[in-house]
Amino acid sequence: QVQLVESGGGLVQAGGSLRLSCAASGRTFSSSAMGWFRQAPGKEREFVASVSARGDRAYSLGSAKGRFTISRDNAKNTVYLQMNRLKPEDTAVYYCAAGSTGAPSWSRYDYWGQGTQVTVSS
Repeated sequence: QVQLVESGGGLVQAGGSLRLSCAASGRTFSSSAMGWFRQAPGKEREFVASVSARGDRAYSLGSAKGRFTISRDNAKNTVYLQMNRLKPEDTAVYYCAAGSTGAPSWSRYDYWGQGTQVTVSS
């Protein structure tokens, strides 16, 4: 099993940056693909980015592409999401998740953190 705890969320002005962290415990972190998802009020959970178990492949979709960067440090059992040029529409609860692949679908992930709130003011 993998236990996940996100941190780093907060309130930021549009155009600013935040770095989210997700600390993992459990034996299988280094063999798990990791993903970041987000969910805004009244909307479905949305894939943001994923990284392979070894960290050699990263994938992002949509508006996150080119602004957000996912990375991981297996020595620290931590995955990161660097978010730049934030927009008000990035406001959401951000979740990290662990799975066997880095697929862009929430159903492909087995373990989830509790989420961290990101609010971007205009």
